Amino acid sequence: MNGTISRLALQALLGRRRFWLLLAFPVLMIALTVLVNRLTDDPEVGWSMIATLAYPLVLPLVALLATSSVLGPEVDDGSIVYLLSKPVSRHTVALSKWVVAWAATMVVGAGSLLASGLIVGDARVALAWTVAGAVAGTAYSALFLALSAVTRHAVVVGLLFVLLWEGLLGGLLSGVAWLSIGQWGIRVGHEVSDQLVDPVNLPWAIGASVVVTLAGVWFAGDRLRSFALTGEE
Repeated sequence: MNGTISRLALQALLGRRRFWLLLAFPVLMIALTVLVNRLTDDPEVGWSMIATLAYPLVLPLVALLATSSVLGPEVDDGSIVYLLSKPVSRHTVALSKWVVAWAATMVVGAGSLLASGLIVGDARVALAWTVAGAVAGTAYSALFLALSAVTRHAVVVGLLFVLLWEGLLGGLLSGVAWLSIGQWGIRVGHEVSDQLVDPVNLPWAIGASVVVTLAGVWFAGDRLRSFALTGEE
């Protein structure tokens, strides 16, 4: 990892409008959880909101906005050429940018799951959702980093992936759970609290998450190397 590139990526993340949008979703989710918690004494309503809204929608959106902010704009405007002209490994560039996006996803995305869970009231279940968010958020950020290195429309493609594959099909078809990042995270979180479902076996959930994370960061670096050689945007 390169500290200079990481600092530049952090500045790009904090200096763009997407950062405020990135914060808006978790803040609204926490506010909604507080409101629902005050209006009803049934904690199941709060947990249902986390399971159907915060985890499958807010978390991947945070990861998508974070990764597209640290890499996507440079690819869009062509300024990535100046960065790639430096004597730094392309995979180091990808890893440095992913670390920043991953950290933002953990703090804002997984952190909002913890805050919402604690508001609902059960610390163990809140921790389980946080663990699930950490696992899924790690894989999401690597996947979306690869998307940002491939296409200018990473946000649109990523949003379709979140809504259709992870949200609609992942929740309806049991077979899709084996290929769903969100379901892998839930399976790991199930080890902390059995209130979370058990969609796939644990070795697969952990192994698949690791593979997607490593492959996503590696592919992003490889794509950047091709970009430097061909001059493509």
